[in-house]
Amino acid sequence: MTATAPPEVVVEVLDAEPGALEVELQLGELEGDEWRVTARVHNRGESAVEGAVRLSVSIPSTAPFWLIPGAFYGENRPADNDRVFPRFESGATSLEQHAAMVSDEWHFRADRSATPAVFCWPDEGVNGVAIATTESGELGLQALGLRHRDGVATISITAPAREYPVTYYGSQEPRTAEVRSATFAAGSVTTLTATVHALTADRHDYAPVLRRLHSRSAPRSPLRPRSTVEQAASSAADGLLRWHYDPDPGVLLETAGFDRELKGADGRPVDRQAMHVGWVSGIPWATAMLQHASRTGRDDVRAAAVSVIDFVCDALSPSGTFWGVWYRASGWRQSWTPVPGGVHSRTLGEATHFLVRALDHHDAPHWRTAALSNLEAVMRRQRTDGNLGALHHAETGEVLSWRGSAGLAWVPAFVEAHERGWGDRFLDAALLAGEYYSQFVLDELLHGAPEDVDLAPTSEDGYVAIMAYMALHRVSSDARWLELARRAADWMLTFRYSYNVEFSPDSMLGVYGFGSRGADQASSSNQHLHSYGLICTQELFALSEATGDSHYAERAEETLACFRQLVPLADGDFNAYRGMITERYYQTACFQPKGMVHVLAHAWCAGVLLLGCEQSIARAGRSSA
Repeated sequence: MTATAPPEVVVEVLDAEPGALEVELQLGELEGDEWRVTARVHNRGESAVEGAVRLSVSIPSTAPFWLIPGAFYGENRPADNDRVFPRFESGATSLEQHAAMVSDEWHFRADRSATPAVFCWPDEGVNGVAIATTESGELGLQALGLRHRDGVATISITAPAREYPVTYYGSQEPRTAEVRSATFAAGSVTTLTATVHALTADRHDYAPVLRRLHSRSAPRSPLRPRSTVEQAASSAADGLLRWHYDPDPGVLLETAGFDRELKGADGRPVDRQAMHVGWVSGIPWATAMLQHASRTGRDDVRAAAVSVIDFVCDALSPSGTFWGVWYRASGWRQSWTPVPGGVHSRTLGEATHFLVRALDHHDAPHWRTAALSNLEAVMRRQRTDGNLGALHHAETGEVLSWRGSAGLAWVPAFVEAHERGWGDRFLDAALLAGEYYSQFVLDELLHGAPEDVDLAPTSEDGYVAIMAYMALHRVSSDARWLELARRAADWMLTFRYSYNVEFSPDSMLGVYGFGSRGADQASSSNQHLHSYGLICTQELFALSEATGDSHYAERAEETLACFRQLVPLADGDFNAYRGMITERYYQTACFQPKGMVHVLAHAWCAGVLLLGCEQSIARAGRSSA
């Protein structure tokens, strides 16, 4: 946008006696859409002063839309969401509301954000503003804030970091607000820096800002892969085979503890004796094993993958779809939902999509039958507006919920069924669904893909959308689908860390110099880094090829490099065994202290790493051919 006047930037001193500190604010000349801001804090007295400093920008607003990349999206949590985590609501100022994690003002430590910035659009169709900084400055860890009160929206940076009105640690019970102060020594001068960005009324205007900030931070944020792509693929395949595959009955068990002597409260190993059909286990990762076996000739990996897919395909639910989860103690059951009989649309769609792909590596008639059963069952339930439903009853086939955008996961399954020659009706269903779900992309608020966070916006919603719209573009060459894929990719990249957070040198991640650049925050609810973004590696490559914009391929390679930093190639590496891939890297204070790793290997983590490696290898092979 062309800004006619610079925004009013305010600098405040918090908690210190009035006049104890002097502040000097300098706003640089407009460069493109941004101003550089420098605040200097002088202690001209003879004694040290305790306090904090806040930079803020305010604009008139009646209904603000917020974005803190990776951490806060719009209201962030629907009022009736099953899972409790920070929610914005104008006028929410009471202690009771704060205890329920509802407030009209929030401040978060900067390492909760994939790019330390706050974006605000004050009203629909009105130009916005953003303020950006770094994780840490001269006063240490900094914080990002938002507030709406008395018709004014305010975005801010606070140094050192403060969290208000409560601190979120991953559970429904908030912790007390974190209040940090700094010591300003007598005669000292402390400098805070930030950039302020003018935005158009288009909420997608965050994309060029984040790309520019990434280009600045990436050179200062090295990644140190300790394995080649081929080595990582081999280790991941071994991990799936050794730690997750159980030939009786033919499943990929969801978790395996790093410590093989560790037992739970019931005296049993902590390994989870369960398998989802997709998502956190099941067919997608068995398909990655098939792709690996096709390249390497490993018959043991192929046999295990076939066994897993056979087991899932031999147990369809009465409604014609897959079940949600298999448990050793009770067999096939519903998804992780409190709704009786519910199976999750994204899990089913992802499982069916990768089952169709699996047929490229193993031609099994009953796999084709199972895929068609799922596709036909869900297609019959599709509404006339294209909605495919978010939650289905496993036995009756009734759609139990139509909310959210999880149904997008069926679009690439339908497209690839059409591409296999199974019928134009599947393409018709995909096109209709693509039209319906485009509103979520255009509104910059995809949500509902994972089973365990209800309707929260998550990085996984971005992966699902990219895969869906790239499939539609591939089959139709319609430029509109490509634009939706690009917008979905940009939105997904809001969750992708553009910098390396600072870890204590004594923490696990600090000892190994783990770089967070390229990792995704799971969601604004699950604030840890994960590797699920590797699932759309080939789609990001294809998006770069189709648009002529190398950025998306570079970000895909960045993620693959990030998650080759801690791949155990031998037993004992990184406190694990060969092929054990953790789900969580704790880059902020949520669930566990910053710098720790989750000491459970997950089937999906090995599977998605294997998939990303194989897709990267296949691309390199095509490029050299």
